[in-house]
Amino acid sequence: MTVVSAFLVPGSPLPQLRPDVAPWGRLACAMRAAGAALAASRPDCVLVYSTQWMAVLDQLWITRARSIGLHVDENWHEFGELPFDIASDAPLAQACVQACATAGVHARGVDYDGFPVDTGTIAASTMMGFGGTSLPTVIAANNLYHDGAQTEALGRLAAECAGRQGKRVAVLGIGGLSNSMFREPVELEQDRIISEADDAWNRRILDMMEAGDAAGLRDQIPHYAREARADMGFKHFYWVLGALDGRLQGARVLEYAPLYGSGGAVVEMMAN
Repeated sequence: MTVVSAFLVPGSPLPQLRPDVAPWGRLACAMRAAGAALAASRPDCVLVYSTQWMAVLDQLWITRARSIGLHVDENWHEFGELPFDIASDAPLAQACVQACATAGVHARGVDYDGFPVDTGTIAASTMMGFGGTSLPTVIAANNLYHDGAQTEALGRLAAECAGRQGKRVAVLGIGGLSNSMFREPVELEQDRIISEADDAWNRRILDMMEAGDAAGLRDQIPHYAREARADMGFKHFYWVLGALDGRLQGARVLEYAPLYGSGGAVVEMMAN
């Protein structure tokens, strides 16, 4: 068995930076619980896709052995800094680059000191506890020209590369649900999903995940992306679905809460 666990988690830094705010604190607790479940599955590495690492020309993969730095989120800089220390499974990342070429996808590795790792990847690795050298990652960029189907194919490709190397992997899709935020100041403790329509869509999609309704999700996600502005077309879900070879046995929603009007959820997907 290659994929031993799989998760969807939000890419917002708010649960890490301000866990004292009640809804964000609940998400922080759920992120830690997801991290414990990930560790318990005993993976050799984590396959990571974040909607916030955007690429245009090529499909990028981090091939640098270790990325260390201090990050300030471009939106929530007033709440503090985000130190990070992330190790990469460079041989597996290189294999993914080569497999992309075979599949006709332009790809290259990223191996630069000080390369700007995105907020979502930093927050997830820190809160879920796989930073440092404890557990290496393979991090794939969100190519803006790739749709859900192409992203699903990349998730499948990464899992297949891991299988050929005999590695057990956890799969992580980092991104949000509905993606409309308040544009005016609101009391943080009064945070809520910005509209009833967005909330209804989020709950519908989460219910379908729990039911393992992959066919229904494929049908509804385009509508969800259009009507609730789902984060980057919900491509982080397609990444996980691809790694699971298109099969969804069910899911467990660990938490669902607002993130300054947008929707965030921590979801553990059934990997077998």
